[in-house]
Amino acid sequence: MASRDDMFTNKLFLCGALPLMKTIANDVPSLAKKFEHTHAVVQISALDPDAPEGKYATHFVINCGEWQVHADKVSTRETTDIELEFGSVEKMNAFFKGNIGPKTLPKMRGIAKNMGTFVSFMMVLLKMSSLLTAKEAPEDEETQQLMVKCFFYLLTSGISTLNKNGHEEVHSWTSKSPDRVYALAVEGHPEVSAFIRIKAGHSKAGRGEYKRAMPFFTLRFDSYKSALGTLLGTLDMLEATKKGQIVMDGGPEFGAQFGGFLLTVGGYVQ
Repeated sequence: MASRDDMFTNKLFLCGALPLMKTIANDVPSLAKKFEHTHAVVQISALDPDAPEGKYATHFVINCGEWQVHADKVSTRETTDIELEFGSVEKMNAFFKGNIGPKTLPKMRGIAKNMGTFVSFMMVLLKMSSLLTAKEAPEDEETQQLMVKCFFYLLTSGISTLNKNGHEEVHSWTSKSPDRVYALAVEGHPEVSAFIRIKAGHSKAGRGEYKRAMPFFTLRFDSYKSALGTLLGTLDMLEATKKGQIVMDGGPEFGAQFGGFLLTVGGYVQ
């Protein structure tokens, strides 16, 4: 039986990290091209005796480059073309944290009939892994942009995922909150923005700028490098704040609370 923390980690991978594959496949032209003629259902799953269907999974329906993400949902065996099935929640967590070895590798089904799709899918998966496990910011701006976008999406959806799965501290925060929006942004680059809306125990993560009203709090960076330096822990936040590389639009006390939950998500998936 998986521990509570193992389950939180697994839900973050299923609902926060794996959906980033769609973003990567759409935003990297060389990868997008590989799926122009693809028709397939691909699933990543972890066996668990306590799961309603015997496993937890996220699956993708890919049709001519269009990706539909079904986060934390098991596909039926009849409609699944390719599946990466881990022996347990713990093994899946270890694999995505970089502990790759004979004991953590998944069983792979459908490869012989769909080798081209499998190879392309794995290229996207490896690209996602390289972005999320990087120790420092890349040099080229296009990769910086994609990396920031992925981190922003993962962190905001991660907080919402923890809330929906009963994480005590996160749920206590959302339960006591009026209708508020917390956002992440880079100055001049709205395409990488992300946000989470919370109210009375409910939460919903969103991509892009929140346009219905001004967010209650925004953690804003002056550049991709400043954002990545903060997210990767290579930038001195106090010094960066003094220089205007980091701007907190809203009360510092709310920024500290929001930032704390961003670190909570990072702690589970790293």
